Amino acid sequence: MIRIMLFCIINYLCEMNILLLGSGGRESAFAWKISQSTHCEKLFIAPGNAGTSQYGININIKVTDFEAIKEIVLNNHIDLVLVGPEEPLVKGIHDFFLADGEIKNIPVIGPQQEGAQLEGSKDFSKQFMVRNGIPAAASKTFTKDTLEEGYEYLATIGLPIVLKADGLAAGKGVLICASVDEAKQELNEMLMEAKFGDASSSVVVEQFLQGIELSVFVMTDGTNYKILPEAKDYKRIGEGDTGLNTGGMGSVSPVPFADKAFMDKVEQKIIIPTVSGLKKENIPYKGFIFIGLMNCNGEPWVIEYNCRMGDPETESVMTRIESDFVDLLLGVAHVNLDQKELIISNKVAATVMMVAGGYPGEYLKNKIITGIENVRDSKVFHAGTYQDNEEIKTSGGRVLAVTSLQQDMFTALQQATADASRIYFDGMYFRRDIGFDLI
Repeated sequence: MIRIMLFCIINYLCEMNILLLGSGGRESAFAWKISQSTHCEKLFIAPGNAGTSQYGININIKVTDFEAIKEIVLNNHIDLVLVGPEEPLVKGIHDFFLADGEIKNIPVIGPQQEGAQLEGSKDFSKQFMVRNGIPAAASKTFTKDTLEEGYEYLATIGLPIVLKADGLAAGKGVLICASVDEAKQELNEMLMEAKFGDASSSVVVEQFLQGIELSVFVMTDGTNYKILPEAKDYKRIGEGDTGLNTGGMGSVSPVPFADKAFMDKVEQKIIIPTVSGLKKENIPYKGFIFIGLMNCNGEPWVIEYNCRMGDPETESVMTRIESDFVDLLLGVAHVNLDQKELIISNKVAATVMMVAGGYPGEYLKNKIITGIENVRDSKVFHAGTYQDNEEIKTSGGRVLAVTSLQQDMFTALQQATADASRIYFDGMYFRRDIGFDLI
């Protein structure tokens, strides 16, 4: 009888229908990895892009249309939902499921609304770090009613000065000011002129941390956790880290300076206090915690939390995970993540992001993409693309992520760059120096 029951359970898990929410490069990497799982019978991606259709069925709805998502879940007998981007999490999609009798038992991978405030509110996350003794830059939060106090604080914090819109600002709400006068002007524009809309109705003024950035990713079921491969991303549009900030121009994993000694510090000083702090404060959390860190002379300091995986880091991270990814997601859903196996490749993954002409400003759209079939030893994850009859065209600022997994960093970087050169669309651009600062 026990053997029959085990067989039925295993057979059931092998026939799961999974819904993935999102449309970017992160979701393309997720879709690629999920489609390899023995647990996945059918994969649906909403809305997806031209690349995700290789791995499942795209459904064209908005990730914040919760009623439409419910309809998809019921009509397609969805057994598990993975939320890619932050917006539906911050707006409470997990809570929406839990409050609906028809779908409340369907696992959602992604925190409930309160936990998503780690990303949704910079002030909330700062206060959380303070309460739980997590190393982070000194800061204070100001509103239009306390603008004068904000001006006074700017003169005390040292240069340069970091200003962060409290809410979600599509990755554009962080400013680094070289002088107090510049910081005053920017703080005024953020608070009094709504430079970033409602996101900057409150602004966190923060001490600048000097060091090298990296991204650390944690899966947690609220009690147990697994540390996924770390990565380093590159935000500036220009080579040599020059020019405007973007959503990310590339990434590499592993990060050479994140050795065992450093990662042990990250785990003891940041990850354990974060997971235990959420539990202690009765904040349910099932999903990913993306910790943006600064390595300051060998010591880790938190820059920010995100409540989802990063992009373009996910493209590098997913290629290094050798375990069944859906099995790990089930560990999160069923609160037995500690019983799941995480196997990480020793190889190096490098991702080069191909972007549209004009990005990160106003950028070109609807350009025909050719040459993807010429890529030799890399994965091409679609970000801002759509299918137009037989043609694939551009739709976003970040268009394609070209990721190569190789034995060493130089080869991975060289291969990803060479393969990106084999693809063409009008106005395309990519950085050719991603990761070379680490060699």
